[in-house]
Amino acid sequence: MTVAVVLFTSDLRLHDHPPLRAALRSADAVVPLFVLDPGIRAAGFDAPNRRAFLADCLRDLDASLRRRGGRLVVRSGPVAREVRAVAAECGATEVHMAAGVTAYARHREERLRERLGDGGVALHAHEAVITAVAPGAVTPAGSDHFAVFTPYFRRWDREPLRSPLPAPRAVPVPKGVRGRPLPGREDVSGTSRGLPEGGETAGRERFSRWLEAGLASYGDRHDDLAGDGTSRLSPYLHFGALSPVELVHRARRRGGPGAEAFVRQLCWRDFHHQVLAARPRASVADYRTRHDRWRDEEDAADDIAAWREGRTGYPIVDAAMRQLRHEGWMHNRARLLVASFLTKTLYVDWRIGARHFLDLLVDGDVVNNQLNWQWVAGTGTDTRPHRVLNPLVQAKRFDPDGAYVRRWVPELGPVEGTAVHEPWRLPAEQRDALGYPDPLIDLADGLARFKRARGRD
Repeated sequence: MTVAVVLFTSDLRLHDHPPLRAALRSADAVVPLFVLDPGIRAAGFDAPNRRAFLADCLRDLDASLRRRGGRLVVRSGPVAREVRAVAAECGATEVHMAAGVTAYARHREERLRERLGDGGVALHAHEAVITAVAPGAVTPAGSDHFAVFTPYFRRWDREPLRSPLPAPRAVPVPKGVRGRPLPGREDVSGTSRGLPEGGETAGRERFSRWLEAGLASYGDRHDDLAGDGTSRLSPYLHFGALSPVELVHRARRRGGPGAEAFVRQLCWRDFHHQVLAARPRASVADYRTRHDRWRDEEDAADDIAAWREGRTGYPIVDAAMRQLRHEGWMHNRARLLVASFLTKTLYVDWRIGARHFLDLLVDGDVVNNQLNWQWVAGTGTDTRPHRVLNPLVQAKRFDPDGAYVRRWVPELGPVEGTAVHEPWRLPAEQRDALGYPDPLIDLADGLARFKRARGRD
């Protein structure tokens, strides 16, 4: 009997899974394997919200495999060591996995290829599993990647996508391969109270509901903070519980402005992946330096703490930061405005904000988190690097009646109408009764400081 190992990483699903289908074609049996990697924890990326969501994904994946006659084998330890050990135990001659783009994923693949090669085991890394279009598949003349989104989107939108693969009907797994018990959400402490359920089953159900009830209006409603017209699929995409290839195909079949806007957002994921694949240092260093002299943890300790805790005195900013802490998720429009407030109004290093997001976001990944922060900070791919999002303008445009603010900043609940966005203008007696802080900084002062720092005053 021939055996292949399928190493699951950020692709925790059975539908549209090229590595699994390739392994099933080439071998009589497969070992579906997930390795709990201590390197993730050592690097500080093992945040409670993602650890709990991951536990849901693994249990759901195991249940789906068992319905097909298989099971998920979970091991713990250095990935190369554990994969090689499993391959030796079951006599596998090949290992299949999804290709990644981060420096960590690339190093993992290199170590795997080296260790497996020593034992005569072939490693196959499959592209277009984590993204719809593989990084490097679409490039401009004279460069290894697109540095601006719009021309990338034009090319990406014309790129033929492979057809989504159905989930296999049967997954034969050889007996005798050792594994450890599956982790459970109940074993994780410090999670956000509003954390969603993880797993492919939950993700597919959410997408099907949203396809029917939310996609058509997405183009008009995706920036509506209170209306919450987004898909909320980002955690499932991050863990690979949903296939971006399948999502693009299904959205395009529906058609219409909403589908077009949604597909464009999926393209942003691929855009960032191809940027980081070409420039791995962008996860920790400026993609395009503006020679900023950012305020750091020591210089801006009080301002940073107020931002993290949702008590900046700007209700729309505080509402978003409180949503993040409660749900482990934040509306995309809110992410933009709180990032602009930290980096450009408070002039704090973008890496401090990116680190806080990674500590809490259930969908937090190095690619999209770091490059979105750089985009807002003006050190990334934004063609208008010095733009500043005014939180009052943003609030009145995307939360016009203040419903989003009142949901997450309950102390401002009694304030009626648009006055909720500027509580400092209320009479002193009413303001004191609310117990809400005054603004950390005048917006004009923050803008002036930023312009001076960028040499634009």
